[in-house]
Amino acid sequence: VGGPGERIDMRKHIKGWRDAAFDDASWKNAASAHWKGGSPKGLPDASGWMLVPSGIPQMERTVERLQRAREATGIDLPESFPAAPEAVVVPAHTQATLLLDNGHLTNAYVTLRFSRGRDADVSLQYAESLYVPADSATPGATAARPARIAGKGNRNEVEGKIFLGRQDRLVSDGAPRQVFASLYWRTYRYILLAVRTKEDPLVIEDLYGTFTGYPFELKARFDSDREDLSKIVEIGWRTARLCAMETYMDCPYYEQLQYIGDTRIQAMVSLYCSGDDRLLRNAMDQMDHSRIAEGLTLSRHPSSSPQIIPTFSLWYIGMLHDYWMYGSDSEFVRAKIPGSRQIFDFFRRYQQPDGSLKGVPYWNFTDWVMNRRGWITGVAPLGKDGESSVMDLQLLLAYRTAAQLESGLGMDAFAAQYNRQADRLAQTIRGKYWDPSRAILADTPEKNVFSQHANALAILSGLVSGNEATLLAKKILADSSLAPASIYFKYYLHRALIQAGLGNDYLGWLDKWHENISMGLSTWAEDYDVNAARSDCHAWGASPNIEMYRTVLGIDSAAPGFAEVTIEPRLGPLKRP
Repeated sequence: VGGPGERIDMRKHIKGWRDAAFDDASWKNAASAHWKGGSPKGLPDASGWMLVPSGIPQMERTVERLQRAREATGIDLPESFPAAPEAVVVPAHTQATLLLDNGHLTNAYVTLRFSRGRDADVSLQYAESLYVPADSATPGATAARPARIAGKGNRNEVEGKIFLGRQDRLVSDGAPRQVFASLYWRTYRYILLAVRTKEDPLVIEDLYGTFTGYPFELKARFDSDREDLSKIVEIGWRTARLCAMETYMDCPYYEQLQYIGDTRIQAMVSLYCSGDDRLLRNAMDQMDHSRIAEGLTLSRHPSSSPQIIPTFSLWYIGMLHDYWMYGSDSEFVRAKIPGSRQIFDFFRRYQQPDGSLKGVPYWNFTDWVMNRRGWITGVAPLGKDGESSVMDLQLLLAYRTAAQLESGLGMDAFAAQYNRQADRLAQTIRGKYWDPSRAILADTPEKNVFSQHANALAILSGLVSGNEATLLAKKILADSSLAPASIYFKYYLHRALIQAGLGNDYLGWLDKWHENISMGLSTWAEDYDVNAARSDCHAWGASPNIEMYRTVLGIDSAAPGFAEVTIEPRLGPLKRP
């Protein structure tokens, strides 16, 4: 799902077409996509494309050189290559490979400059990391006999591993100064360059990347007496940057899709670390525009394949509240409130007389939970009658959140209605899911499965508060029988624990991030199982880049638009913030 590679035969390739002086007089002019063309949105006779100014800037482009070669076969490699341009000669009738390491993950347009090598085959493969083979037979894998893998292991290690990645392929025409420049950016830490020459030696003159991404500028700084925390902030910021282009993305190598669940966390990273809200506003516009006739947003947008996750529509309401509190434009949020009302109209169709949800269609994803424990494809366990506290609590939290938005920006009547709905639902959740023997909330009315998710949401939604919330938070941490939150949902778990008064312990909850570092990652892995994670870059794991400032330094918004500030440091064991 990362898109196709390119295959270019330089013998048929048009030379110099990228140059400003190239003579394109014989080329056809671009054709209009519509007989009327395009015109500014809002004109009385706008029947073609309706155009609006872009709200985001041009993407950054900065030359980024690969750091070093890790392996080379079939060639003598100059010590300075690839960190500096220098000729690398691949002799005639030679098969050569070169494994290059960028040192960290990146998004970049790749440029390869080469000469001679008539009819030589050249391939460039790109990977986030190399793979550990499951058995000794795997290194000879082919398309007909694909590799069996045991995971990724330490991302810094290459010996004995196999390379699996997307690919560009070229055929040289033998001319001097040939250039391959990828039409689209590639995501990689490692590049495998393979060359097979025929009668003529091929000369590799240079290979480098041009980094690209949304031009966020890091304006926040966290410094303490612990270097590991600075490393976490550094990796988190790189992860956030690589998952931000013309839209936010869940991951750059694979899906490249703007999911609401991911984007809510990414947006808060953007606000705390850069203050730039343009990509966030663009994201909320996209999500608002994606709403279907039933009232829900799509789970991700833009996308050629629509997908619906009803719970993500509830997190979208949370995003509106985030921007109202931490952003700069309350009128922008006010314009989105009619859409939030339509979301609640959808959920009301599936609320029973007691307010509890039942039979909500589509994919009701909450979190990727390890070891299943009744969770299937990220959906929380359902009771025998199809009820779930995790679903009910997400709706309860959304009602409370929307009531604040309506009270501040919308209509008091809607705020009152949402609070009534929330009060009824809270009473139902207490009666249906609370297990008095364990003093903890169950996932189902049968009280046979329990999770960190339900109990964290109970705190966040205000179902429990004060001393009861503190006691519940301690049980969430101590009870190993609870289905655990993934690196994604730890954002909400940690927010609940902090809300319950345990914020001084925050720095002790970062074991998963330390594991990522120990495994050689330069960005945060997608999954809880770092070894088996599909994506090595998922910005939903960058939540420490919020909490280092909001929780540890204690700088938080106390009024819409950050008009008032609360400063309540929770330094834990730090001696020097």
